[in-house]
Amino acid sequence: MIENSHAFAAIRGTQAGREYYVTMLPLKVIPKLFQFDEPDLPSELRAQRTLNRARIPEIARYLSENHRGYTFASLTASVDGKVRFEPLGEAVTAKAVGRLLIPMSARFVINDGQHRRAAIEIALKDRPELADETISVIFFIDAGLRRSQQMFADLNRHVIRPPQSLNVLYDHRDRLAQLACRVVERVGVFKVLTEMERGSVPIRSNKLFTLNGIYRATKHLLGKLKPAPVPEAEEELASNYWKAVAEQIPDWRLAAEKKVSCSELRRDYLHAHGVVLEALGIAGGKLLASTLSRWNQAVPGLQGMDWSRSNVKVWEGTAMVDGRISKSHLHVARTADLISSHFGITDTSPAANSSKSGKSQR
Repeated sequence: MIENSHAFAAIRGTQAGREYYVTMLPLKVIPKLFQFDEPDLPSELRAQRTLNRARIPEIARYLSENHRGYTFASLTASVDGKVRFEPLGEAVTAKAVGRLLIPMSARFVINDGQHRRAAIEIALKDRPELADETISVIFFIDAGLRRSQQMFADLNRHVIRPPQSLNVLYDHRDRLAQLACRVVERVGVFKVLTEMERGSVPIRSNKLFTLNGIYRATKHLLGKLKPAPVPEAEEELASNYWKAVAEQIPDWRLAAEKKVSCSELRRDYLHAHGVVLEALGIAGGKLLASTLSRWNQAVPGLQGMDWSRSNVKVWEGTAMVDGRISKSHLHVARTADLISSHFGITDTSPAANSSKSGKSQR
Protein backbone atom coordinates (compact mmCIF):
# COMPACT_ATOMS: atom_id res chain seq x y z
CA MET A 1 0.00 0.00 0.00
CA ILE A 2 1.19 3.51 -0.76
CA GLU A 3 1.96 5.48 2.38
CA ASN A 4 0.32 8.90 2.92
CA SER A 5 -1.94 8.51 -0.09
CA HIS A 6 -5.34 9.66 -1.27
CA ALA A 7 -7.71 6.71 -1.70
CA PHE A 8 -10.62 6.97 -4.14
CA ALA A 9 -13.22 4.48 -5.31
CA ALA A 10 -12.69 4.38 -9.07
CA ILE A 11 -13.41 2.71 -12.39
CA ARG A 12 -10.45 1.84 -14.61
CA GLY A 13 -10.47 2.29 -18.37
CA THR A 14 -8.05 2.40 -21.29
CA GLN A 15 -7.47 4.98 -24.04
CA ALA A 16 -4.62 4.89 -26.55
CA GLY A 17 -3.08 2.02 -24.58
CA ARG A 18 -2.92 4.05 -21.36
CA GLU A 19 -4.98 3.50 -18.24
CA TYR A 20 -7.17 6.25 -16.87
CA TYR A 21 -9.56 6.35 -13.91
CA VAL A 22 -12.98 7.82 -13.24
CA THR A 23 -13.99 8.65 -9.67
CA MET A 24 -16.55 10.71 -7.76
CA LEU A 25 -15.27 13.37 -5.38
CA PRO A 26 -17.19 15.55 -2.90
CA LEU A 27 -17.27 19.20 -3.97
CA LYS A 28 -15.54 20.20 -0.73
CA VAL A 29 -12.47 18.20 -1.80
CA ILE A 30 -12.09 19.86 -5.23
CA PRO A 31 -10.54 23.21 -4.15
CA LYS A 32 -8.16 21.43 -1.76
CA LEU A 33 -7.01 18.74 -4.14
CA PHE A 34 -6.65 20.79 -7.31
CA GLN A 35 -4.75 24.02 -7.70
CA PHE A 36 -4.78 26.13 -10.84
CA ASP A 37 -1.32 25.60 -12.32
CA GLU A 38 0.56 25.63 -9.03
CA PRO A 39 3.06 28.53 -8.70
CA ASP A 40 6.04 26.18 -8.63
CA LEU A 41 4.99 24.48 -11.87
CA PRO A 42 7.33 25.51 -14.71
CA SER A 43 5.62 27.58 -17.39
CA GLU A 44 6.47 25.06 -20.09
CA LEU A 45 4.44 22.45 -18.17
CA ARG A 46 1.37 24.58 -17.55
CA ALA A 47 -1.64 22.88 -19.12
CA GLN A 48 -4.19 25.68 -19.10
CA ARG A 49 -4.77 29.03 -20.66
CA THR A 50 -4.88 32.01 -18.28
CA LEU A 51 -7.82 31.82 -15.90
CA ASN A 52 -10.60 34.16 -17.06
CA ARG A 53 -11.72 35.43 -13.68
CA ALA A 54 -14.66 37.33 -15.16
CA ARG A 55 -16.35 33.99 -15.95
CA ILE A 56 -16.07 32.56 -12.45
CA PRO A 57 -18.73 34.61 -10.56
CA GLU A 58 -21.34 33.76 -13.21
CA ILE A 59 -20.62 30.03 -12.94
CA ALA A 60 -20.60 30.21 -9.13
CA ARG A 61 -23.91 32.07 -9.16
CA TYR A 62 -25.41 29.42 -11.44
CA LEU A 63 -24.34 26.71 -9.00
CA SER A 64 -25.59 28.60 -5.93
CA GLU A 65 -28.92 29.72 -7.37
CA ASN A 66 -29.68 26.31 -8.90
CA HIS A 67 -28.33 24.15 -6.08
CA ARG A 68 -31.34 21.84 -6.46
CA GLY A 69 -31.16 21.61 -10.24
CA TYR A 70 -27.63 22.28 -11.55
CA THR A 71 -25.60 20.10 -13.94
CA PHE A 72 -21.80 20.09 -13.96
CA ALA A 73 -19.64 18.15 -16.42
CA SER A 74 -16.65 16.10 -15.32
CA LEU A 75 -13.29 17.60 -14.43
CA THR A 76 -10.29 16.15 -16.25
CA ALA A 77 -6.90 16.13 -14.55
CA SER A 78 -3.35 14.90 -15.09
CA VAL A 79 -1.57 13.20 -12.20
CA ASP A 80 2.20 13.17 -11.83
CA GLY A 81 2.90 10.39 -9.33
CA LYS A 82 3.16 6.64 -8.84
CA VAL A 83 -0.48 5.69 -8.55
CA ARG A 84 -1.78 2.26 -7.73
CA PHE A 85 -5.09 0.64 -8.57
CA GLU A 86 -6.46 -2.19 -6.41
CA PRO A 87 -9.27 -4.03 -8.25
CA LEU A 88 -12.14 -5.64 -6.37
CA GLY A 89 -11.37 -9.05 -7.83
CA GLU A 90 -10.10 -11.12 -10.73
CA ALA A 91 -13.35 -11.37 -12.71
CA VAL A 92 -13.52 -9.25 -15.86
CA THR A 93 -16.05 -6.84 -14.39
CA ALA A 94 -14.35 -6.74 -10.99
CA LYS A 95 -10.98 -5.84 -12.51
CA ALA A 96 -12.39 -2.53 -13.76
CA VAL A 97 -13.71 -1.42 -10.38
CA GLY A 98 -11.63 -0.82 -7.29
CA ARG A 99 -9.61 1.64 -5.25
CA LEU A 100 -7.24 4.22 -6.70
CA LEU A 101 -4.31 5.20 -4.47
CA ILE A 102 -2.49 8.45 -5.29
CA PRO A 103 0.49 9.66 -3.22
CA MET A 104 -0.12 12.93 -1.40
CA SER A 105 3.13 14.11 -2.94
CA ALA A 106 1.69 13.75 -6.44
CA ARG A 107 1.07 16.84 -8.53
CA PHE A 108 -2.34 17.47 -10.11
CA VAL A 109 -3.08 19.73 -13.08
CA ILE A 110 -6.62 20.29 -14.35
CA ASN A 111 -6.76 19.84 -18.12
CA ASP A 112 -10.44 20.70 -18.44
CA GLY A 113 -12.62 22.43 -15.85
CA GLN A 114 -10.44 25.03 -14.16
CA HIS A 115 -13.27 27.59 -14.15
CA ARG A 116 -15.68 25.05 -12.66
CA ARG A 117 -13.14 24.29 -9.95
CA ALA A 118 -12.79 27.99 -9.05
CA ALA A 119 -16.57 28.47 -9.13
CA ILE A 120 -17.08 25.49 -6.80
CA GLU A 121 -14.77 27.10 -4.26
CA ILE A 122 -16.83 30.32 -4.30
CA ALA A 123 -20.21 28.58 -4.33
CA LEU A 124 -19.33 26.49 -1.27
CA LYS A 125 -18.99 29.67 0.77
CA ASP A 126 -22.51 30.69 -0.21
CA ARG A 127 -24.02 27.19 -0.10
CA PRO A 128 -22.13 25.03 2.46
CA GLU A 129 -24.79 22.35 2.02
CA LEU A 130 -23.21 21.55 -1.37
CA ALA A 131 -20.04 20.28 0.31
CA ASP A 132 -20.96 16.59 0.24
CA GLU A 133 -22.41 16.56 -3.27
CA THR A 134 -20.16 14.96 -5.85
CA ILE A 135 -18.64 15.63 -9.23
CA SER A 136 -17.02 13.09 -11.53
CA VAL A 137 -13.28 13.44 -12.08
CA ILE A 138 -11.25 11.72 -14.80
CA PHE A 139 -7.62 11.08 -13.86
CA PHE A 140 -4.95 10.55 -16.53
CA ILE A 141 -1.54 9.40 -15.37
CA ASP A 142 1.13 11.70 -16.78
CA ALA A 143 4.62 11.25 -15.39
CA GLY A 144 6.40 14.60 -15.39
CA LEU A 145 3.25 16.24 -16.74
CA ARG A 146 4.75 15.98 -20.21
CA ARG A 147 1.41 15.28 -21.94
CA SER A 148 -0.77 17.79 -20.09
CA GLN A 149 -0.60 20.57 -22.68
CA GLN A 150 -1.32 18.18 -25.55
CA MET A 151 -4.25 16.76 -23.56
CA PHE A 152 -5.68 20.26 -23.16
CA ALA A 153 -5.40 20.83 -26.92
CA ASP A 154 -6.95 17.44 -27.69
CA LEU A 155 -9.84 17.91 -25.26
CA ASN A 156 -10.73 21.24 -26.86
CA ARG A 157 -9.94 20.31 -30.47
CA HIS A 158 -13.48 19.34 -31.44
CA VAL A 159 -15.48 21.41 -28.97
CA ILE A 160 -18.25 23.31 -30.78
CA ARG A 161 -20.54 25.74 -29.01
CA PRO A 162 -24.20 24.97 -29.67
CA PRO A 163 -26.05 27.59 -31.76
CA GLN A 164 -27.54 30.39 -29.66
CA SER A 165 -31.03 29.63 -30.96
CA LEU A 166 -30.74 26.10 -29.59
CA ASN A 167 -29.62 27.49 -26.23
CA VAL A 168 -32.70 29.72 -26.16
CA LEU A 169 -34.98 26.84 -27.13
CA TYR A 170 -33.64 24.52 -24.42
CA ASP A 171 -33.10 27.02 -21.57
CA HIS A 172 -36.06 26.61 -19.24
CA ARG A 173 -34.48 28.73 -16.48
CA ASP A 174 -34.32 31.91 -18.55
CA ARG A 175 -37.84 33.37 -18.44
CA LEU A 176 -37.05 35.61 -21.41
CA ALA A 177 -35.96 32.61 -23.47
CA GLN A 178 -39.26 30.90 -22.77
CA LEU A 179 -41.08 34.16 -23.54
CA ALA A 180 -39.35 34.29 -26.94
CA CYS A 181 -40.56 30.77 -27.71
CA ARG A 182 -44.13 31.71 -26.79
CA VAL A 183 -43.95 34.91 -28.86
CA VAL A 184 -42.93 32.83 -31.87
CA GLU A 185 -46.02 30.67 -31.33
CA ARG A 186 -48.32 33.69 -30.98
CA VAL A 187 -47.07 35.80 -33.89
CA GLY A 188 -48.13 34.24 -37.18
CA VAL A 189 -45.19 35.24 -39.37
CA PHE A 190 -42.71 34.26 -36.66
CA LYS A 191 -44.29 30.83 -36.28
CA VAL A 192 -43.84 30.10 -39.98
CA LEU A 193 -40.59 31.91 -40.69
CA THR A 194 -38.41 31.30 -37.61
CA GLU A 195 -35.37 29.00 -37.61
CA MET A 196 -35.62 27.46 -34.12
CA GLU A 197 -32.23 25.71 -33.88
CA ARG A 198 -29.60 27.29 -36.10
CA GLY A 199 -27.79 30.47 -35.11
CA SER A 200 -28.10 31.90 -38.61
CA VAL A 201 -30.40 31.50 -41.59
CA PRO A 202 -28.86 29.55 -44.52
CA ILE A 203 -28.87 31.31 -47.91
CA ARG A 204 -31.52 29.07 -49.47
CA SER A 205 -33.61 28.63 -46.34
CA ASN A 206 -37.36 29.29 -46.34
CA LYS A 207 -36.95 31.11 -43.00
CA LEU A 208 -36.30 34.79 -42.31
CA PHE A 209 -35.66 34.94 -38.56
CA THR A 210 -33.75 33.00 -35.91
CA LEU A 211 -35.10 32.26 -32.46
CA ASN A 212 -32.05 33.94 -30.97
CA GLY A 213 -32.75 37.06 -33.07
CA ILE A 214 -36.30 37.24 -31.74
CA TYR A 215 -34.99 36.66 -28.22
CA ARG A 216 -32.50 39.53 -28.49
CA ALA A 217 -35.01 41.88 -30.11
CA THR A 218 -37.69 41.14 -27.50
CA LYS A 219 -35.20 41.70 -24.66
CA HIS A 220 -34.60 45.19 -26.05
CA LEU A 221 -38.31 45.74 -26.56
CA LEU A 222 -39.14 45.00 -22.92
CA GLY A 223 -35.98 46.61 -21.54
CA LYS A 224 -34.88 43.39 -19.86
CA LEU A 225 -31.27 42.98 -20.84
CA LYS A 226 -30.69 40.40 -18.08
CA PRO A 227 -32.75 37.28 -17.32
CA ALA A 228 -35.75 38.36 -15.26
CA PRO A 229 -39.35 37.34 -14.56
CA VAL A 230 -41.79 38.40 -17.28
CA PRO A 231 -45.35 39.27 -16.20
CA GLU A 232 -48.13 37.94 -18.43
CA ALA A 233 -49.06 41.50 -19.38
CA GLU A 234 -45.58 42.04 -20.85
CA GLU A 235 -45.81 38.83 -22.85
CA GLU A 236 -49.11 40.08 -24.26
CA LEU A 237 -47.55 43.46 -25.02
CA ALA A 238 -44.55 41.90 -26.82
CA SER A 239 -46.78 39.64 -28.93
CA ASN A 240 -49.06 42.52 -29.88
CA TYR A 241 -46.11 44.74 -30.81
CA TRP A 242 -44.60 42.15 -33.15
CA LYS A 243 -48.00 41.45 -34.71
CA ALA A 244 -48.45 45.17 -35.35
CA VAL A 245 -44.96 45.45 -36.87
CA ALA A 246 -45.63 42.46 -39.14
CA GLU A 247 -48.75 44.18 -40.46
CA GLN A 248 -46.60 47.09 -41.64
CA ILE A 249 -44.14 44.85 -43.53
CA PRO A 250 -46.25 43.03 -46.17
CA ASP A 251 -43.24 41.09 -47.46
CA TRP A 252 -43.14 39.11 -44.20
CA ARG A 253 -46.73 37.97 -44.74
CA LEU A 254 -46.05 37.14 -48.40
CA ALA A 255 -43.05 35.03 -47.35
CA ALA A 256 -45.15 33.22 -44.74
CA GLU A 257 -47.73 32.47 -47.44
CA LYS A 258 -44.92 31.30 -49.76
CA LYS A 259 -45.85 33.94 -52.33
CA VAL A 260 -42.32 35.31 -52.32
CA SER A 261 -38.98 33.63 -51.79
CA CYS A 262 -37.19 34.26 -48.50
CA SER A 263 -33.84 34.13 -50.28
CA GLU A 264 -34.98 36.87 -52.66
CA LEU A 265 -36.10 39.03 -49.74
CA ARG A 266 -32.70 38.58 -48.04
CA ARG A 267 -31.00 39.51 -51.32
CA ASP A 268 -33.03 42.67 -51.94
CA TYR A 269 -34.35 44.01 -48.62
CA LEU A 270 -33.01 45.02 -45.20
CA HIS A 271 -36.12 43.94 -43.30
CA ALA A 272 -35.20 40.30 -44.00
CA HIS A 273 -32.05 40.54 -41.84
CA GLY A 274 -31.32 40.33 -38.13
CA VAL A 275 -29.95 43.87 -37.92
CA VAL A 276 -33.42 45.27 -38.63
CA LEU A 277 -35.19 42.81 -36.31
CA GLU A 278 -32.96 43.82 -33.40
CA ALA A 279 -33.32 47.50 -34.33
CA LEU A 280 -37.11 47.11 -34.34
CA GLY A 281 -36.84 45.76 -30.81
CA ILE A 282 -34.69 48.70 -29.66
CA ALA A 283 -36.92 51.27 -31.35
CA GLY A 284 -39.99 49.54 -29.92
CA GLY A 285 -38.50 49.77 -26.44
CA LYS A 286 -38.07 53.52 -26.88
CA LEU A 287 -41.62 53.78 -28.17
CA LEU A 288 -43.10 51.89 -25.21
CA ALA A 289 -41.09 54.01 -22.80
CA SER A 290 -42.22 57.29 -24.36
CA THR A 291 -45.87 56.60 -25.09
CA LEU A 292 -46.96 53.26 -23.64
CA SER A 293 -50.69 53.73 -24.10
CA ARG A 294 -50.46 54.99 -27.70
CA TRP A 295 -47.66 52.88 -29.15
CA ASN A 296 -49.95 51.16 -31.67
CA GLN A 297 -50.74 54.53 -33.23
CA ALA A 298 -47.05 55.09 -34.01
CA VAL A 299 -46.18 51.68 -35.51
CA PRO A 300 -47.91 52.42 -38.86
CA GLY A 301 -45.12 54.94 -39.42
CA LEU A 302 -43.11 51.96 -40.69
CA GLN A 303 -45.16 52.08 -43.89
CA GLY A 304 -43.13 55.06 -45.02
CA MET A 305 -39.84 53.15 -44.92
CA ASP A 306 -38.07 51.99 -48.07
CA TRP A 307 -36.37 48.75 -47.00
CA SER A 308 -34.68 48.15 -50.36
CA ARG A 309 -30.93 47.55 -50.20
CA SER A 310 -30.64 49.57 -53.40
CA ASN A 311 -31.67 52.64 -51.40
CA VAL A 312 -28.05 53.36 -50.53
CA LYS A 313 -28.77 57.00 -49.71
CA VAL A 314 -30.62 55.82 -46.59
CA TRP A 315 -28.91 52.55 -45.73
CA GLU A 316 -25.23 53.14 -46.49
CA GLY A 317 -23.66 54.02 -43.14
CA THR A 318 -26.87 53.08 -41.32
CA ALA A 319 -27.26 49.31 -41.75
CA MET A 320 -24.72 48.84 -44.55
CA VAL A 321 -21.03 49.47 -45.06
CA ASP A 322 -19.73 49.45 -48.63
CA GLY A 323 -22.89 47.73 -49.75
CA ARG A 324 -22.66 44.96 -47.15
CA ILE A 325 -25.03 44.57 -44.21
CA SER A 326 -23.35 45.28 -40.89
CA LYS A 327 -24.44 43.70 -37.60
CA SER A 328 -22.19 45.86 -35.43
CA HIS A 329 -23.66 47.55 -32.36
CA LEU A 330 -23.15 50.95 -33.97
CA HIS A 331 -25.09 50.07 -37.11
CA VAL A 332 -27.86 48.34 -35.17
CA ALA A 333 -28.17 51.53 -33.10
CA ARG A 334 -28.23 53.74 -36.20
CA THR A 335 -30.92 51.56 -37.76
CA ALA A 336 -32.93 51.76 -34.53
CA ASP A 337 -32.62 55.56 -34.60
CA LEU A 338 -33.94 55.65 -38.16
CA ILE A 339 -36.91 53.44 -37.24
CA SER A 340 -37.56 55.57 -34.15
CA SER A 341 -37.81 58.65 -36.34
CA HIS A 342 -40.57 56.92 -38.32
CA PHE A 343 -42.30 56.23 -35.00
CA GLY A 344 -42.17 59.98 -34.35
CA ILE A 345 -39.48 59.70 -31.66
CA THR A 346 -36.74 62.33 -31.68
CA ASP A 347 -33.54 60.60 -30.58
CA THR A 348 -30.49 62.44 -29.28
CA SER A 349 -28.39 59.36 -28.55
CA PRO A 350 -24.66 59.29 -29.53
CA ALA A 351 -25.49 56.78 -32.28
CA ALA A 352 -28.06 59.15 -33.76
CA ASN A 353 -25.69 62.11 -33.65
CA SER A 354 -22.81 60.17 -35.18
CA SER A 355 -25.17 58.90 -37.86
CA LYS A 356 -26.10 62.47 -38.78
CA SER A 357 -22.63 63.89 -38.57
CA GLY A 358 -20.72 61.21 -40.47
CA LYS A 359 -22.22 58.06 -41.93
CA SER A 360 -18.89 57.17 -43.44
CA GLN A 361 -17.30 56.42 -40.05
CA ARG A 362 -15.94 52.88 -40.07
